[in-house]
Amino acid sequence: MAPAPKHHRIALIPGDGIGGEVIEAGWSVLQAAANRFGFVLTGETFPWSCEHYLRHGRMMPEDGIAQLRAFSAIYLGAVGWPQRVPDSVSLHGLLLPIRKAFDLYVNARPHRLLAGVRGPLRAEAFDILCIRENTEGEYSGAGGRVHQGTAAEVAVETSVFTRRGIERILRYAFLQARGRGGRLASVTKSNAQKHSMVFWDEVTEAVAADYPDVEVTRYHVDAIAARFITDPASLDVVVASNLFGDILTDIGAAIQGGLGFAASANLNPEGGVPSMFEPVHGSAPDIAGQGRANPLATIWSGALMLAHLGETAAADAVMAAVEAVTARSTVMTPDQGGTASTAAVAAAVTAALGAAADRRT
Repeated sequence: MAPAPKHHRIALIPGDGIGGEVIEAGWSVLQAAANRFGFVLTGETFPWSCEHYLRHGRMMPEDGIAQLRAFSAIYLGAVGWPQRVPDSVSLHGLLLPIRKAFDLYVNARPHRLLAGVRGPLRAEAFDILCIRENTEGEYSGAGGRVHQGTAAEVAVETSVFTRRGIERILRYAFLQARGRGGRLASVTKSNAQKHSMVFWDEVTEAVAADYPDVEVTRYHVDAIAARFITDPASLDVVVASNLFGDILTDIGAAIQGGLGFAASANLNPEGGVPSMFEPVHGSAPDIAGQGRANPLATIWSGALMLAHLGETAAADAVMAAVEAVTARSTVMTPDQGGTASTAAVAAAVTAALGAAADRRT
């Protein structure tokens, strides 16, 4: 008797703007991969969004985290509609609470040129994995405002760095570097921030002693931002604090062809909770509902999710199908100079996935 196929329950949070369109596209590809590789993906959609906030006064219900806890992973589209709800409300009401509640302290973002994609640089090839600390640092939310609305108003935003938080993100990054090119770039601004960033450098030096096979280079954030543009091929794994990682990964997305390719994984490597996978192109309200959004970042994020769930063959096949489509350069959304719709790109990836599977059989 054949064993039952593995079953993964996925929480789908389309969110705002183009989020619904790209999640629908990505989910169709993932379902095709599941059918091809003999496992089951079942999804439950949660309508948590700025629309939900306007109706209920909350981005998600009070028990939202408890509802998500039972799932294998979370597949999220986009959060934010600043013309309707301030970003400070939407972000702190949905995305950040999920990251913190499940201690998704790793934000991993791959940056490389897919086959057929031309970036804005002369660089023909690079492969950078950015590891961003995801739960503390500059986005801790510690601080406040006093004398609001007066000429004497004061705002204080305090970065919070803990030895535990720094060490665990560094160890994760060292392990990634060990499995790739053996090079790690640690990013700070320790010449100006003499407490938090010097602390980061000291922990980096201590942790590096446990990974003698990994070459470590320390960069100030402004210097490595320039290197992303002038010599991206010289970088392998880059690890940075919450804010610095956020900025550097937008540069990474730009040089890999645009935000339409910006995939990410929010991970708790220890497991036991659902990790979250999302494109990081934003909700793009200006094109919402037009079927013009590039779904490849969402599909790529879905491949990261499959790999995290242990479906590595399916994840590899999805990425191979994505590159089969980009290499032809015939089915492209408007951001890449084409006229194809979101659904058409997803259908092309699905077809490429099926064709590859047929060749294997």
